[in-house]
This record gives sequence, structure tokens and C-alpha cells, in this order.
Amino acid sequence: MANATHGSGYRLYWITWIFLLAVTMVMLAMEYVSWPQWILLTVLLVAMLLKASVISGYFMHLRFEKPALIIIVAASLLLVGAILFVLLAIDALRVHQLSAG
Repeated sequence: MANATHGSGYRLYWITWIFLLAVTMVMLAMEYVSWPQWILLTVLLVAMLLKASVISGYFMHLRFEKPALIIIVAASLLLVGAILFVLLAIDALRVHQLSAG
């Protein structure tokens, strides 16, 4: 598949870059909005997931791969995220108990 072309040269990369820049600017502007914290966190998390999807889809070329490979990559990322969450939650609980007692 060395001869296969995906898209129209650099145009797709420029559009992707401009989209990522716009999402980043929205994320930075959220600092100046006085909404409840849970709404801000939700918007920021959705924006981060959107950016990660676009980056993995276009710059890592997952958009053009077979669904099995996409599932493997997504499952790996979810597993690593779950492990990190558990480890950080355990450490946060330990720190909380140390500061309380």
C-alpha cells in the first residue's frame, strides 16, 4: 500500500490543524466563562477527547485502517486510562487519610 493516497496532500492536514487550533482556543476561552465547575470540566473533557480522536484519526492514520486495529488501539488506551485512574485514586485516598489523621 505504498502507492495508496489518503486525501488531497497537505490540505487535509491544514484543515485538521486549524480545527485543532480552534478547539484549543475554545478550551482556553473557557477559563473566562463563569459556569459551574462540573460544566467546565465536562466541556473540557469532551474537547480533549475530540482532539485526541482527530489526532489519532488523521495524524496517526487510524481513519484509514481496518476496524480491528482501531478497536485494539482504543481498547489499549482505555485499559491504560483505567489503570492510571485506579492508581491515582489509591494514592489520592492515601494522601487524604494522611492529611486527615
